[in-house]
Amino acid sequence: MNKTMLIMPNLAIYTVAILVSVLFPRLSLAHAIEDDLLLSALKLEQPIRLCGETVPADDPQVLERFEKEMLVAMGNRPQVILWLKRTTRYFPYIEQMLRENGLPDDLKYLAVAESALRMHAGSSKGAMGVWQLMPQTARKYGLVVDDNFDERRNLYLSTPAALTYLKALYERFGSWSLSLAGYNMGEEGLEAEILEQGVTNYYQLYLPLETQRFVFRILAIKRIVEAPRNHGFELSASDFYTPETFSTVRVNAFTDLPLRLIANAARTDFKTVKEFNPEIRGHYLAAGTRNVNIPDDGEAGFHDRLAALIEADAKIRSQRVYVVKEGDSLSGIAQKFEVPLAALLIWNRIGLSNVIHPGQRLVIFPAAGGIKTDLKDIEGDENG
Repeated sequence: MNKTMLIMPNLAIYTVAILVSVLFPRLSLAHAIEDDLLLSALKLEQPIRLCGETVPADDPQVLERFEKEMLVAMGNRPQVILWLKRTTRYFPYIEQMLRENGLPDDLKYLAVAESALRMHAGSSKGAMGVWQLMPQTARKYGLVVDDNFDERRNLYLSTPAALTYLKALYERFGSWSLSLAGYNMGEEGLEAEILEQGVTNYYQLYLPLETQRFVFRILAIKRIVEAPRNHGFELSASDFYTPETFSTVRVNAFTDLPLRLIANAARTDFKTVKEFNPEIRGHYLAAGTRNVNIPDDGEAGFHDRLAALIEADAKIRSQRVYVVKEGDSLSGIAQKFEVPLAALLIWNRIGLSNVIHPGQRLVIFPAAGGIKTDLKDIEGDENG
């Protein structure tokens, strides 16, 4: 190949670079500022500590692992901004619980590392919630995880369980770095590696790659959240999300209770009830006695309104019963009454795969103004 042909592409690249720096000086300046921020984020003016334990950053390999997680975190600015904005909503409660349990304040950063403080965060392995608890671990520490409730999704229910689990890990391993590693990979797996490798120092253990990064990810989050301005995040007080405020009422449900009735009794909407009670699955509160969070202004008179709504709903339901006939199907019934099939399933607490039988009773709320079917098919309609 001709030397001129080899030189030309490189010359073109250099020419473009010069033109960009001349024509777009602000872009070049922005890149320079960004580089400065990234480099300054790696400077260690004092020892790094996590949960009161010193991180051996004088070890070149440890330092490199820390720097990697700092750069990865800093490279995802939108995610960091969301971390910061959510801290004012959720950290006050977590910090209070840590104090009450005599645990290090730094453990709050574990929740950020696990879920970015998202209630419905889930993993492919089955972990769920802010603390990313597995079902068996959640049940072991007192949480309900079944078809009706998943208490891992509720910060105020799952935090005590997560902290009890962390206490147990610390009692077992005697250091917070190992406890956090055990939280990530499972205590049995971690203990097996400790026994096999003959090492009791997290920073010297060869562990699954995710676990090798995990403590350093928490360290990076701590460093950024504790001093956001030092890392280029200029948020004012009004930028942060406001803390959640709600009242808690005791609901006694003799049968599965539609959440829309609770929402109406609380003078709010279905969405708000679900957001205040993320552990409730589906559209109903399962029969039994349970605390439910509602807006503060909906507490006064709530129980009287709920009782009246339950009575009215029971009467309406009794007048909106369709008796399944031979040859009927769920989709056919939905089409007959011009209602969404999904609504029919919700009203009757059944799944699409359920088999219906002649004589079975289904509740149907016909859409107003769009009914072409003879409503005599619905029991009691002619009387009410």
